[in-house]
Amino acid sequence: MTNPCRVLLAADHMLVAEGIRKLLEPTCELVDIVADGRSLVAAASALQPDIAIVDISLPLLNGLDASRQIKKADPNIKIIILTMHSEPNFVTQAFRMGVSGYVLKQAAGSELLQAIDEVRKGRAFVSPLVTQGLVDQAVNPTSSASPQGGDDFAQCLSSRQREVLQLVAEGKATKEIASILSVSIKTVEFHKTRIMKELGLRSAAELTKYAISAGLTSIH
Repeated sequence: MTNPCRVLLAADHMLVAEGIRKLLEPTCELVDIVADGRSLVAAASALQPDIAIVDISLPLLNGLDASRQIKKADPNIKIIILTMHSEPNFVTQAFRMGVSGYVLKQAAGSELLQAIDEVRKGRAFVSPLVTQGLVDQAVNPTSSASPQGGDDFAQCLSSRQREVLQLVAEGKATKEIASILSVSIKTVEFHKTRIMKELGLRSAAELTKYAISAGLTSIH
């Protein structure tokens, strides 16, 4: 008899997490549910699940950067993105960061267990609606660009700069950001200056607006 798939779930909305838990528990072993990206990275390291199901819009560290850290630390952990973001740029960046599946929340009931089965077999899974969006972008590349230069998941920034930008956008003070990232206040200020220069932005409000458009924060 095949052992049940050990799954780690990252979702910051309790109702969503509860719904996914009920969907998974008959066939999977749910090892933990976490509500932010930093807890996800720590739990993945400690629990070594077969699969992590990850929302993109997680606080403290977005799901894509968290996924990148998990895959770097343990390539054997498979990752399925579960999100409301169907834009092609998010899909592209997710697979570049090593995920194996991409499922839209509105289709989770019918597609998530199928995605888990496919990923366990070593195959990739993408929601059909997402696949259609990729085809549409290929046919008409200008139709799916995200607003305000936020496309390509802020790839003009380093991973550390994206971390700082997300925490600034979520209202964290410089001292708190320094504590979360285990760096000095001076280092945080340096990154903030570099981010604003790189993006041509001049205030925390503009940084927040950019972070939202780029999908770097759980704030909507």
